[in-house]
Amino acid sequence: MIVLLKNFKNIFLVPELRKKLGFTLGVLAVFRFGAHIPVPGVNLSALQALMSSKFAGGLLSYLDLFSGGALKQFAIFALGISPYITASIMMQLLTMMVPSLEMLSKEGEYGRKIINQYTRYLTLGLSLVQGFMLSIFIESQPGVVLNPGFGFKLLTVLILSVGSIFVMWLGEQINAHGLGNGSSIIIFAGIVVNLPGAIIKLVSLINLGQTDPLVAIFLLLISIAVVAMIVFLEKGERRVVVQYAKRVVGQKVYGGQSSYIPFKINPSGVIPVIFASTIGQLPVMLTRFLATSFPSTITNSIADLFNYGGFLFFIIQTGLIIFFAFFYTAIIFNPVELADNIRKSGGFIPGIRPGKRTSEFFDYLLTRIGLPGAIYLASLALVPSLLQIAFNFPVMFSGISLLIVIGVAMDMSAQIESHLIERRYEGFLTSGRLKGRLGRY
Repeated sequence: MIVLLKNFKNIFLVPELRKKLGFTLGVLAVFRFGAHIPVPGVNLSALQALMSSKFAGGLLSYLDLFSGGALKQFAIFALGISPYITASIMMQLLTMMVPSLEMLSKEGEYGRKIINQYTRYLTLGLSLVQGFMLSIFIESQPGVVLNPGFGFKLLTVLILSVGSIFVMWLGEQINAHGLGNGSSIIIFAGIVVNLPGAIIKLVSLINLGQTDPLVAIFLLLISIAVVAMIVFLEKGERRVVVQYAKRVVGQKVYGGQSSYIPFKINPSGVIPVIFASTIGQLPVMLTRFLATSFPSTITNSIADLFNYGGFLFFIIQTGLIIFFAFFYTAIIFNPVELADNIRKSGGFIPGIRPGKRTSEFFDYLLTRIGLPGAIYLASLALVPSLLQIAFNFPVMFSGISLLIVIGVAMDMSAQIESHLIERRYEGFLTSGRLKGRLGRY
């Protein structure tokens, strides 16, 4: 830990890395500022009382995870990055199913720009729909809206939609000029910002005698164990040895070496959890919309089943996480293309014939590794929430939050590490000594 803290100064010795970090922090500051500007016409005290209720509070608290606290204030960024993530998922599915989009995705930079533009249009449409549903839900709650009516709905939909598009633009700016994945960084910042408040709340509950100190210690130990487990499993990988045959070109001999291809236990990272959580909002919001617009015993019962913490909610979340773990792995890994590239470069896996046999081996390996990885993701995302409901922990102990925070932090650390090594440092997570004179890169 001491070595790590000493090496932290290496980040500020590289001008490009320093600019990227400063730009990322500046964008996050803009996002946090917008998360505290409320939409006009809302009674915030009544909204806070609504958030503390059992049913609506569970729904809004779950949706608030991806808005960084903006939904609690019903701020202009209340929708957060969720519409953009949902649009990205839909475009990736359409790219695999629609031949014209599939051909467009193979046209290099031009095709990616067109698909990204389609994703932005789809984000706008989803923002309008989600903003409309959220405005109806808020308006249906007594005392929350000061002047309910068509004017409030129209103003709310416009403000929330523009706010969502602006958050999407902030994420794209982080991708282009900052560190890490923009969408993940924005969600990461929204989760981390609630950590100090949760700690203060826990300490105050202990001081007031409302929480047993042993329960707090038990919670801390479980948190440390879960964090250690996540880091350990995220670092786990299966290494497949690739041997390259010797080739004689002129008077030089090439090849004859061996390398390896790392297959991680969780190759898709935290993306399946983010995707599943975003898609999982849709049935929760839809059933709540039906229950408030057409109140009856049947609609209320259906809404109870799909509510955050309900049985069907956890079933849907588990299925979505496992599905997106395999789906995203299939996107980032193409066994046929990987085997073909190895064959063209003169490589082979010992004991396996090049070509079709190699691609079948990769497909088999991804399935064998992907299933435990998907179950591990689903367990870490849902078991802490089940424990919270069962034992009534005094602070939010969300497995989804832990996975996102740790996954994004590890990805950013790896990116900083690569920047430092590229500029003749030994790294951020290693000894961190500068190779050569200071200022030479």
